Amino acid sequence: MLKFILKKILYGLFVLIGVVILVFVLFQGFGDPSRLVMGQTGDAATQAAIRKELYLDQPKWKQFIYYVNDLSPISFHTKEEIKKKDLAGIFIGGDTKLAIKMPYLRRSYQTKKPVGSILMEALPGTLLLAISAMFIAVLIGIPLGVLAAVKQNSWMDTSAVFASIIGISAPSFFMAIIMAYLFGFVWADWTGLHITGSWFDIDSAGVKRLTLQNLILPAFTLGIRPLAIITQLTRSAMLDVLDQDYIRTAYAKGLSKQAVIWKHGLRNALNPVITAITGWFAELLAGAFFVEWIFGWKGIGKITVDALEKLDFPVVMGSVLVSATFFILINILADILYGVVDPRVRLK
Repeated sequence: MLKFILKKILYGLFVLIGVVILVFVLFQGFGDPSRLVMGQTGDAATQAAIRKELYLDQPKWKQFIYYVNDLSPISFHTKEEIKKKDLAGIFIGGDTKLAIKMPYLRRSYQTKKPVGSILMEALPGTLLLAISAMFIAVLIGIPLGVLAAVKQNSWMDTSAVFASIIGISAPSFFMAIIMAYLFGFVWADWTGLHITGSWFDIDSAGVKRLTLQNLILPAFTLGIRPLAIITQLTRSAMLDVLDQDYIRTAYAKGLSKQAVIWKHGLRNALNPVITAITGWFAELLAGAFFVEWIFGWKGIGKITVDALEKLDFPVVMGSVLVSATFFILINILADILYGVVDPRVRLK
């Protein structure tokens, strides 16, 4: 198992290196970001200073080396760089120090704040939204899929399949607009919900106050597609499992229908469902951009869309790297869970 986990982590690192190269080429490899930082009123001296600070006066390959050095948890930095970038970690050596640190994602062009702190402020909102959406999808999708399989060819099965097809076909941004308009505007007097709002409000005294009411609409909207896919996969997997010999043996032993379905059948049908759950959870973390933006939900997605509008490339680059890291970690976790849930899967 340990060898398997290490191999998956190694593959994940290769994927992450590819993402770093792609992000650098797309957002740092073209154009002159110094003009974005300087604005419209800067002079030539200011632009030269900014170019030096951002390493734009160096060849592209050197710029990439500096960028990787900033991102790497093990890197080399001078005393001036450590102070200027406000790096946190362990530093060993003289003028040029060996650093064991948190990745440095540089600073926002617009706010001048460290990108890491901007994303960490937004991350709880995205995690809360993704977990809530996936909780809704799992809570409804698995029982609905089991019910559709057990009641195959009945009106329950037909209704579940039809609803899941609609859910899979409808894009999240389209459903977000429909949900916001109907439940946050047309029926707002009955639902008490708002079109926009984040997971906290700031009162007149400047104190943050938790408001989970605003979570309902974006969580349901974001959970519709994974709910539909989980329902379909659970139904298909259960139909395959219920035809197996060991299910008939369980019935022959006198076990109740409920025990056979939920204990023996569902457990052995969960592998494709786990793939969908973990894959979609990673997708929700990385892809809730437009849902967050439409509902005004303060998360990484909204921060990224706002940064794209302002051409604030360091924030966009940082959010892509954070999202890719989450995606890789969750997929590694999914592979590990296979052996835990399904007794037929054993990693030697």
